[in-house]
Amino acid sequence: MMAMSPPDDGELDTLLAYIHERRNFDFRGYKQASLSRRIYKRMQALGVEDYQRYIDVLEANPGEFAGLFDAILINVTSLMRDRDAWEHLAAEVLPDIARKDPAEPVRVWSAGCASGEEAYTLAVLLAEALGEDRFRRQVKVYATDADADALVDARHGRYSERDLVTAFGEQRVERFFERDDGLGTFRPDLRRSLIFGRHDLVQDAPISRIDLLVCRNTLMYFTAEVQRQVLASFHFGLNPGGYLFLGRSEALVSRTRLFTAVDLRRHIFRKDGSPPDPPATAQLPTRTVPRPAPPHDRLAEVVLEHSPSPLLVLDTGGVVLLANLQARRLFANGSVEVGSPLTDGPLTLRASELLPLLEQAARERRVLTVSDVGRSPVPEGPSSYDLVLFPLEGLGTVGATLVDVSRYQVLREDLERSQRELEAAYEELQSAVEELETTNEELQSTNEELETTNEELHSTNEELETMNEELQSTNEELETINNELRDRNEQ
Repeated sequence: MMAMSPPDDGELDTLLAYIHERRNFDFRGYKQASLSRRIYKRMQALGVEDYQRYIDVLEANPGEFAGLFDAILINVTSLMRDRDAWEHLAAEVLPDIARKDPAEPVRVWSAGCASGEEAYTLAVLLAEALGEDRFRRQVKVYATDADADALVDARHGRYSERDLVTAFGEQRVERFFERDDGLGTFRPDLRRSLIFGRHDLVQDAPISRIDLLVCRNTLMYFTAEVQRQVLASFHFGLNPGGYLFLGRSEALVSRTRLFTAVDLRRHIFRKDGSPPDPPATAQLPTRTVPRPAPPHDRLAEVVLEHSPSPLLVLDTGGVVLLANLQARRLFANGSVEVGSPLTDGPLTLRASELLPLLEQAARERRVLTVSDVGRSPVPEGPSSYDLVLFPLEGLGTVGATLVDVSRYQVLREDLERSQRELEAAYEELQSAVEELETTNEELQSTNEELETTNEELHSTNEELETMNEELQSTNEELETINNELRDRNEQ
């Protein structure tokens, strides 16, 4: 008796590598849980218990690949599936596409089209939105799938009248389909605009210059990494402003920056096609530089004396040659006097540090700033200041000014404290975001697993309905034979 769950002997990767090598199907990007479940269902049908033995079956009977692919590639689809989303697409998106220049082609891609229902749904809505003549001249619908057998059915485009009427209504069926013995076939003159072909979303390059890309309930079978890879290919294939229409269970695109949501509930997105606004050019006000006052010994002396900043003149040995009123008030305790070294005052600079700076300023003829050189020796003075050295050309001396940076020091300390608090808060927020993202990924994965299971159940239900119809037909035949036998016995 076979096990009820897929084997966990680690040979699944070997089987997938074998399939890729022999048939160029790369299923390694599919979700392992769903993939192993589908493969094991096929193995159960053959009475095979482990992956290695199943590889032997494939080796001996290459025709088994068709049955395996049919089991893995769940082709559950229908015309106008999720009617509300399709009707919204027809009402809001297709009119925008219809406004495109009539001289330019309209290119639409149905990726993962299975047996073609999605592609013909697109064709009907586009022909209605653009008009039949423009549809024939301008529209190309590229319908692709990895399952070659499903594409054979898609190319025929024959569906039961009951399904067609349920999906499109009697008027559309009469307009776009030819009826024959309970079946409806898409009109041949319009059918020429549909191009069906095999395409692997994971391995093959995307179709380019697309105005509308429809890929519904296909991405959910892939891992998150492969989904991001496929979405990047979709972004490349779409024209600027092109639309992306996904299934209800595919939400990863809403967490990327590749697309802008048009209708998040119905999973309709758009590739942003608006050019960026040009950067605004700053208009700087015109400044009028006042002309310097004519040199005057007395004027220069008054300006120096009454400058609001403490000003000093030093020689290259650090000795104070001149100090204005603000400097004298700053050092009112006499710690800095004319003829004494500046380093004797409250500065935190030592002579070995100050003298090289004075020589550098004089030699290189440029301004040097030394930050946070000390605190005021008087209680009411500034709590901190910077020393700015500037050369006095032609005199062999250096000017010095003390800039009050007390307020900036407080602001700097506040900023550093705020940055530390912000970093701590950001780390906590980042941790919370990561936890939420992890939870969201788990919920999304669970949702996709449930949707996959639902698709599988739907597929199984269709198989059971088919078997039930066959049994019903057999039962009717038996009843007919039974009635004939009864009639003969009565005669």
